[in-house]
Amino acid sequence: MKNTTLPPLRVSPELRKSAESVLEEGETLSAFLLEAVTNGIERRRQQQVFVERGLSSRTRALKTGRYVSADAVVRKLRNRLSRARTSAPE
Repeated sequence: MKNTTLPPLRVSPELRKSAESVLEEGETLSAFLLEAVTNGIERRRQQQVFVERGLSSRTRALKTGRYVSADAVVRKLRNRLSRARTSAPE
């Protein structure tokens, strides 16, 4: 497999300094940037899937007329959080 490069990125000296200031021991700026791009791609993919699921749910609700109230959703989420907090090791 052939490697390729991303376009050069012009940044302010302050941004470069900030990026360099958070590098872990032995980490290069190139490795940091590659990780940031990789994480950004994954986050965007997850956002797309989330939006697609939401649109699909909306379409299903419109067709069936079945909706879940915001209060019911919040109540279920609070219960789930409460159970997670009580079962989480300290």
